[in-house]
Amino acid sequence: MIRSLLIGAMGLASVACAHAQKEDVPPTPFVIPAENIATSQALKETALKSDLALDIITDLTTKVGPRLAGTPQEEKARTWGVEKFKELGFENVRVEPFELDLWTRGRSVYEEVTLTAPYPQPLYAISLGGGAATPEEGTEASVAYFKSYDAFKANTETDVTGKIVFVGDRMTAARTGEGYGWANRKRRDAWIMAEDRGAVALFIRSVGTSSNRFAHTGMMSFPEGRRPNIPALSVSNPDADQIERISATGEDMKIRLKTFAGWRGKSMSGNVIGEIVGRENPEEIVIIGGHLDSWDTGTGALDDGAGVGITMAAAKLIADLPEKPRRTIRVVLFGAEEVGLVGARAYAKERMEDETLDNHVIGSESDFGAGEVWRFGSNVGADALSAMDAIGRELAPLGIIRGNNKSGGGPDMMPLQAAGVPMGRLDQNGEDYFEFHHTPNDTVDKIEKSELQQNVAAWAMFTYLAAELDVDYRAGREEE
Repeated sequence: MIRSLLIGAMGLASVACAHAQKEDVPPTPFVIPAENIATSQALKETALKSDLALDIITDLTTKVGPRLAGTPQEEKARTWGVEKFKELGFENVRVEPFELDLWTRGRSVYEEVTLTAPYPQPLYAISLGGGAATPEEGTEASVAYFKSYDAFKANTETDVTGKIVFVGDRMTAARTGEGYGWANRKRRDAWIMAEDRGAVALFIRSVGTSSNRFAHTGMMSFPEGRRPNIPALSVSNPDADQIERISATGEDMKIRLKTFAGWRGKSMSGNVIGEIVGRENPEEIVIIGGHLDSWDTGTGALDDGAGVGITMAAAKLIADLPEKPRRTIRVVLFGAEEVGLVGARAYAKERMEDETLDNHVIGSESDFGAGEVWRFGSNVGADALSAMDAIGRELAPLGIIRGNNKSGGGPDMMPLQAAGVPMGRLDQNGEDYFEFHHTPNDTVDKIEKSELQQNVAAWAMFTYLAAELDVDYRAGREEE
């Protein structure tokens, strides 16, 4: 008995020792074939000299301009997208339509907003997406000032009935854009607290870092289908500073406003698709793209004309290679992103219904302007990490560091990622992105040509290698 136990213990010890030795041996690094490296390098060199992305962005923002979801301008952008895909030689070009609820600003882009007391002067403000209109004659009320979203949320004692609630909070610029989510809380749902407490309107400090008198717009959140019955507006940062200074004096502050914003019933949008069909595994899809819609203030050059131009140009450079990559590259220009990822959800839903979702091997979206790519992240199975690291090493000469394996693929990739599609991520420098984002200042002159070319180089290399390498990007996931 004792002998058996000893033998058993020795056996377990041997297994444990062997396991420890196995764990101590580092995995064999993935090696990209030399011919694929040469091709990716050639793509890089071509991209760094190419004006194609800038030409695409300029064409879109000049011929179409602003393209709010569900409007004739967005429809015009879809026509432009189909024509541009065909002009560039993409295959299987099509529009996949979907329905959405239409919200518009009404009669004018900038609402009528005036500080009437104690120091009369005009204010620069703009309705937030989903906000309601004032009565035809307008509204005038005293201001209930709250320094921050947290202060407004915590202070339930101040009576705001019949008042205009103003909520502060300054956004801080960062390369990662991480200050946006925190500052954006007030845009998303401060209207709910204001309306529930009897306010006649909500004003917020612009969610952006610009010191220009351009107010930053954007969509609000609507829990359980609820929509605002009060106007909700964003105030430019200089005007928000003015409100803050006057509030500090303790004097009664009044604002008169007139808005025409509101929901206009059902409308149509759509996703525009073009492909480079793979030579060996055409059913396997590498999906990239940007969103085609924009807000109605600027011309949507950075958000997200840049993403459209970058991914279309990168794919076109790959299409011009002597040999197509192994897998299909699908470029999607998503519709109605700004108003709630409507196109992205429609795309994912259709793929789940027709059971083609598993054909999507990896995806990524460009939707953070045109600043230089500085980091390459991923969200793939453990067994595919070595291949992603190898792609990262190829990107490194462009000044791109390897990030972690917890990245998202971009806003329009979220429904696909939630359904299990692996992701890559090319993070751009967003330090000045929120100087222009969702404002009239989002125009093509803000794009730095050399940085845009670096983006196209990174996207062309990543997309080509992702489509060419014989890698299962789902392999090694815990659920499998």
